[in-house]
Amino acid sequence: MPVEQQHSDSDPFEPFEPFERELSAALHHTGGDFDTDRAALAAAGTARGRRLRQRRRAAVLGGATGVALVGVGGALAVPWGGSSSVARPPSSVSTTPHATSSPAGHGVTSDEMIRTLERLLPKGKFSKAEGRGVDENDPLVAPYAQVVYDDGHGAAAISVAVNRVLPGGNDARQAVQCPDKVYIPYDSCVPSHLPDASVVTVTKGYEYPDRRVDTKLWTANLVTPDGHHVSVSEWNAAAEKDAPISREEPPLSAAQLKELAAAKDWRGVVDAIPEDPRQTQEPPAAQENGKGILQTLTSLIPKGLKVVAHGSADDSGFTYVVVDDGKGRSLVQINVQPDMSDVADDLFGRGSETLSDGTKVAERQGPGEKGGDGVVMWTVDTLRTDGFRVVVSAFNSGSQQTAATRKAPALSMKQLRAIALSPTWHA
Repeated sequence: MPVEQQHSDSDPFEPFEPFERELSAALHHTGGDFDTDRAALAAAGTARGRRLRQRRRAAVLGGATGVALVGVGGALAVPWGGSSSVARPPSSVSTTPHATSSPAGHGVTSDEMIRTLERLLPKGKFSKAEGRGVDENDPLVAPYAQVVYDDGHGAAAISVAVNRVLPGGNDARQAVQCPDKVYIPYDSCVPSHLPDASVVTVTKGYEYPDRRVDTKLWTANLVTPDGHHVSVSEWNAAAEKDAPISREEPPLSAAQLKELAAAKDWRGVVDAIPEDPRQTQEPPAAQENGKGILQTLTSLIPKGLKVVAHGSADDSGFTYVVVDDGKGRSLVQINVQPDMSDVADDLFGRGSETLSDGTKVAERQGPGEKGGDGVVMWTVDTLRTDGFRVVVSAFNSGSQQTAATRKAPALSMKQLRAIALSPTWHA
């Protein structure tokens, strides 16, 4: 089964862009017209296609073996359970360091990952430990460890996952970007530089963007000049979801999160992950690639709608604008993806149409997926005969997490269709 079917069909962005949206740059205010850089747009599509193929394969591996790197934005998908996880009985941690050495070299096991995480945490009690070691045969499977940690003030889930990113590449840059508040509300986000030129970003946010449950999620993402990526997460509950809040805040302070992510122990694990020869094919991050997509979308917005905010200009293939016609803000988001023919049957089923040139078109209208009160989502999804996909959605709010600001989106289905089918995308 294709990876896309592991997610809800109601949001066409969710199967392919769960992390690009969360890790796009902070909002910018804009005005005026743009000139589209079509060569940059084509380059963005090519790079995006390479990553999509890797992520499809990663998700298949993840389903079979337990964990895989699936996010362009640097986030790691870590299973909380499954046959590949290693469970250990509750234990307490003394102030005396463990005799075991830090994981380094080849053959890092799940048990070593768990022991290292426990050793690096402050004194406390541990339970429900799970983990995965290095898969020496596949670079897309990411090692991780997670525990339920109790310092005497309430049980809290803590996890760490590591992987390798291309130094200077788009994945490395996005891993340490602050989330975009249009999609991921948070209380604070602080990037900082370490003496060795590594960058670490500590974000204090929430498990649920719509705050339907006030479970707090605090994270630290570190990327080194050599391409080590370490992602640490902690919650104020014993599990990330479906667990009662056990304490007011997660147990580790921002400084402790930063210190845990920066521990040299994790870099030895990354060094043990086999190198992926395909990763060297990605060029360094190029701002102009995504800028072409943003410029094209902006140029296709109908007259009478003012662009009051927009997304980041990276080369993820995803961006958005927020428009206002004087009757309330409306979010418009777009995804441009090459090489999608292999999932055509999953994306375009009953109710879709095929145009005279072979382009497939699907239209959907329904409620928003992110919890905003009264929010609706209108979508037009298109797929050219060469596998080039453009999918655009509009909402009756400036964000999916906030309540509706108007009765319907600012763009009609006809206008969304014109944007998705515009030849400008494929020029």
